[in-house]
Amino acid sequence: MDKLFKIAIAELGQKEVQGSENNPAIVNYARESGFEWVNDDETPWCSIFMNWVAMKAGLVRSKQASARSWLQVGQHTDRDPLPGDVVIFWRNSPSSWQGHVGIFVGVSYDGKKVYSLGGNQDNRVSISAYPRETVLGFRRLAAS
Repeated sequence: MDKLFKIAIAELGQKEVQGSENNPAIVNYARESGFEWVNDDETPWCSIFMNWVAMKAGLVRSKQASARSWLQVGQHTDRDPLPGDVVIFWRNSPSSWQGHVGIFVGVSYDGKKVYSLGGNQDNRVSISAYPRETVLGFRRLAAS
């Protein structure tokens, strides 16, 4: 998972361009990881970024643009997630199709927040905190 972190951290700060312009790095994440239909930085890209990072690290990937697709990839590690595991969150409601995916960094001291390194977090690659109760699961990726 060290390689996964290194690849993702190198992208910290990549962000969407407002207006009709697009950040070529974000469009490239999509193209290189097999999402040729994406031609802008406005398309939700958290799973696209995760697919790109996993591909670059030589790990299995979901090959889907939906965040919740990561619940089917790798090994279930909900009881003892480690930094570098994939973390999947729900958005709007636990039963919604919507979600978010990133790389698990850690948990806040009080246990109420989970830190994620990922794409499309405030429209950029960043480390962000999410409420612990929105976690759907943790997954550990193996070599592809």
